Amino acid sequence: MDYRDAGVDVEAGRAFVDQIRNLVHSTFRPEVIGGLGGFGGCFQLPTGFKEPVLVSGTDGVGTKLKIAQVLNRHDTVGIDLVAMCVNDVLTSGAQPLFFLDYVATGKLEPQQLTEVVAGIAAGCRSAGCALLGGETAEMPGFYQVGEYDLAGFCVGIVEKSQMLDGSQVKVGDVAIALPSAGVHSNGLSLVRKIVDTTPLDWDERPQLLGGQTIGEAFLKPTQIYVKPVLGALQAELEIHGMAHITGGGLPENLPRCLGKNQSIHLQPDSWTIPPIFQWLAEVGSVSAEAMYNTFNMGIGFVLLVPPHQAEQTINFFQSQDICAVVIGEVINGSGTLTGLPFST
Repeated sequence: MDYRDAGVDVEAGRAFVDQIRNLVHSTFRPEVIGGLGGFGGCFQLPTGFKEPVLVSGTDGVGTKLKIAQVLNRHDTVGIDLVAMCVNDVLTSGAQPLFFLDYVATGKLEPQQLTEVVAGIAAGCRSAGCALLGGETAEMPGFYQVGEYDLAGFCVGIVEKSQMLDGSQVKVGDVAIALPSAGVHSNGLSLVRKIVDTTPLDWDERPQLLGGQTIGEAFLKPTQIYVKPVLGALQAELEIHGMAHITGGGLPENLPRCLGKNQSIHLQPDSWTIPPIFQWLAEVGSVSAEAMYNTFNMGIGFVLLVPPHQAEQTINFFQSQDICAVVIGEVINGSGTLTGLPFST
C-alpha cells in the first residue's frame, strides 16, 4: 500500500499549491522575502518605526463553513477568515503585515479549496497584508469528503507610543459605530439551528431579506475595516480605543477596549438594526437578550473618540462611504455595557 491508498494524495497537494501560487503572489508586499513553497515565510519589518510592536491574532470561521459546504459555495469564507483576524489586530492601532492560513480537509478537492484560497487572497488584498504562507492538511477519516476547516493567523505592527491598550480612554469619550455587513462570522450555530428546526430552506427568499436567499444572506462575508480605520489614524483623528464586535456581541466586546473603572452607556435607538436580525428574532423566537449576546446587531466595529472629534470622525468615514453613527459614551463604571434594551 501507499499513502494514496490511505486517502492522502500527495501529487494532488503539489498540484494545488501550483494552482494557488498566483493568488498568493497577488497579495505580496515589498517586505516579503522569497516565494511560496519554503518551510517558513520570511518578512522584513517595515522601516520608519522607532519602537515597533508586533501584534498577533488568530481565529477561524466557525460553523459558517457548514453553510458554505451545504450550498457548495466557497468563495466568501476565506474573506471571513482574514477579516476575523485583521480586525482584531486593528483594535490595537496596528496595520496587518502578513497572514497565514491552515486548511484541513477530508479529501483535497482542488477546485473547492482554490475558491477558499481566492477568498483568503481577496481578504488579504483588502486588508493590505501579505498571504505569507499556509498549510493544507488532508485528513481522511477525521473529516468527511467535502468537509474542511479553516484557521487564520495574522501579525501586525504599531509604534509603541501609538498602541491602543485602554489607557487612553477617558470618561466622556463618544462611541462611534461602523456598520456590519450582516451577521459576519458569529452566531451561525444558532442560525443553522433556526433553519434546521423550521420548514425553511437555504434557497428560500423571505421578504425581510430583500430578495436574497437565506443562504446568500448568511454567507455575506465579514466586513474588513482596516483601510478606512488606518486612514482615520493617518489623518490624525484622535482615537482612544477600538472594539471588533464578534462572538458575544456588543455586551462582551465593547467593554474590552476600556480602561479601569469605566463602562459604556449605550443608546439602543441610535442606529437602525438591519432586517436580517429582525428576521432571526421572529423566526427563531429569540429574545432581545439572546440576540444582543449572540449577534453584532448591525455594528461590526466601534471607535472611542473625544467628544470634540465626534463630528470630524463621522464626516471622515462618510467620505469613505461608511455610515458611522454615535451609539453611546464612556461613563464611570466597572467594565460593563449599560442602556441595553433588556434587563440584565
